[in-house]
Amino acid sequence: MSPKVYSARHQGSTSHDVATGPIPSPPTDLEAVKADGDSFTFDQFTVDDAWTLGNLLRQRLTQFAHEKPTLVSIALANSQQVVFQCAVGSGTAPDNEVWVARKRRTVLRFGCSTWLMHCKFKGDEEVFRAKYGMDAAMAAGYAIHGGAVPIRVRGVEGVVAVVVVSGLKQHEDHGVIVETVKGYWQEI
Repeated sequence: MSPKVYSARHQGSTSHDVATGPIPSPPTDLEAVKADGDSFTFDQFTVDDAWTLGNLLRQRLTQFAHEKPTLVSIALANSQQVVFQCAVGSGTAPDNEVWVARKRRTVLRFGCSTWLMHCKFKGDEEVFRAKYGMDAAMAAGYAIHGGAVPIRVRGVEGVVAVVVVSGLKQHEDHGVIVETVKGYWQEI
């Protein structure tokens, strides 16, 4: 089955493109996650697209910033060059950077969202560690907590970028990415 491919609905982002209210919770069933929100395949993904996605996430997360400051980061997969990053709200900490790195590393190694990994292992980091033969030090470099999603491009093998949100509850970190992509990009 071919993946769903997404294209921008229109040029330029506005505050009208951003949802309000609670962030929808993603499914926990593995097949449902795989079918709708584990990764996104775009017709293209440039630094301009990263900028648009990052700013839409920033706008969406601003309404929660006074209680839950977040970090949004988008990096290219091949070089891990960060092409968008911002703190949303006062109070993000260096620990958010550590979470971003751990989540990104998980996506790059396994090629799927950290939410899928969380659901697959039911959040049990010991089972995850044992499955992949990791000692504690190695496993500490990975996070099976929602909030990192791979970006793919139609016709390109593998992950081209990783979008990460850190600072909310893990299902919200994942849910806001899915909601934002689906709100601004359309399936073609």
